[in-house]
Amino acid sequence: MGRHGKSQHQKRARAAAQLRALEAYASAPHSFVFARGPAGPGVRQLSLDVRRVMEPYTASSLQVRRRNSLKDCVAVAGPLGVSHFLIFSKTEKNVTFRLIRLPGGPTLTFRVTKYSLVRDVVSSLRRHRMHEQQFSHPPLLVLNGFGPHGLHVKLTASVFQNMFPSINVHKVNLNCVKRCLLLSYDPDSQELQFRHYSLKVVPVGASRGMKKLLQEKFPDMSRLEDVSELLATGAGLSESEAEPDGEHNVTELPQAYAGRGNMKAEQSAVRLTEIGPRITMQLIKIQEGLGDGSVLYHGLVHKSEEELKATLATRQQKLLLKAERRGRQEQDIKRKEEQREAHRKRSLEGMQRAEAPSVDQGNGDSEAEDPGQPDGGAHVSDEEEDEAEYFRQAVGEEPDEDMFPKVKRRRPNRSPGQPVSGDQRPQNGRGRHPKGRFRAAKGRRPKGATARHFSRSQALGRALASRRPHHKSAAAAAAART
Repeated sequence: MGRHGKSQHQKRARAAAQLRALEAYASAPHSFVFARGPAGPGVRQLSLDVRRVMEPYTASSLQVRRRNSLKDCVAVAGPLGVSHFLIFSKTEKNVTFRLIRLPGGPTLTFRVTKYSLVRDVVSSLRRHRMHEQQFSHPPLLVLNGFGPHGLHVKLTASVFQNMFPSINVHKVNLNCVKRCLLLSYDPDSQELQFRHYSLKVVPVGASRGMKKLLQEKFPDMSRLEDVSELLATGAGLSESEAEPDGEHNVTELPQAYAGRGNMKAEQSAVRLTEIGPRITMQLIKIQEGLGDGSVLYHGLVHKSEEELKATLATRQQKLLLKAERRGRQEQDIKRKEEQREAHRKRSLEGMQRAEAPSVDQGNGDSEAEDPGQPDGGAHVSDEEEDEAEYFRQAVGEEPDEDMFPKVKRRRPNRSPGQPVSGDQRPQNGRGRHPKGRFRAAKGRRPKGATARHFSRSQALGRALASRRPHHKSAAAAAAART
């Protein structure tokens, strides 16, 4: 039985091919194509058609929402290796196309004068040729008319060239060339033509009947006496199937090409079929940076040398102010971080000091006093304060030291026997007794009093009884009178 699976040589060759493909894909320029602002359905569809042209080195499923700014796109483009932005937008007057080179610019702004979508171009053709395999490889870029017409034209050609991977003519595989992108510049009107074509190669030097047989398209031969008539003269074929090949599109293939009859070192004709989109645009201006730098070229506004110097000075002043504001912001951020760190340290130290007494109690050192509290750690509870205040209100005197030892005594401002008037009673902001407590009447339980308050009244009565003089008998009183 034969061996199943792949050999070690095949596995190594497959892994090496995948590694080369990955390196080539990573080194190729990538792009983002999207529309910004209220562009409308036509301009958004145009951006999708141009994104189709830039495949496979573009984000086919890119979605840019209204809340996403240009800075968000730049932040995402860095890790993904994106080198170009193609942005379409629409204003009240015209359609604008911006081509941005990342990460430092320049930014080329074009005004789109005319455009046609893919569906419009395809619907106008009698027979179009477009399939998915054509978009698995980048298109072949062809520049026409970009001669010595100024530095801005040269810069425009350079930016468009860097949008696509470079081609080595000695190592390129012709089967990877399925599409062609034509950029033509007209120096008179200063317009740029954007055209997208599907490429097809067919053999020449054979009769139309032979080409039909090679393409497995057998014509009607019922009126022919011999098959040689079909191969020699192409009889029976319609005039619409005539192929206008000539010196303009016939070449000798350096290698075999996909298709019947396209052999190496044989004559073949290259045919182009437009598949769209079609754009006519005009260069408006070139800026440094990502659309916020100084203007290097403007197609509509021409400034003198003095105006250029003044504009440059104003821009330098703005950059200096921006750098100064950024420096102040960094200093403020650093200062706030230092304050936050100092506050955190103080908070941790306070927490450690608060946990220290509980640790001492856990060790059994109950006689140690808290150095943070006055009077050796004596603490007066709210209940004792309430009891003392209640005693003052009921009796009209300060309690003895042995009754409430921890409560601070007040200095009397009245005579000992003077009763407490309503004005001298301590009241809160609402005119009630402190702590919202009521004043119990002497010798009777007030209405609505709780058991706790009633027991407190009983304790107060016992305290008053202990302070009164004892009753003497009648004999003792008579003896005292004599």
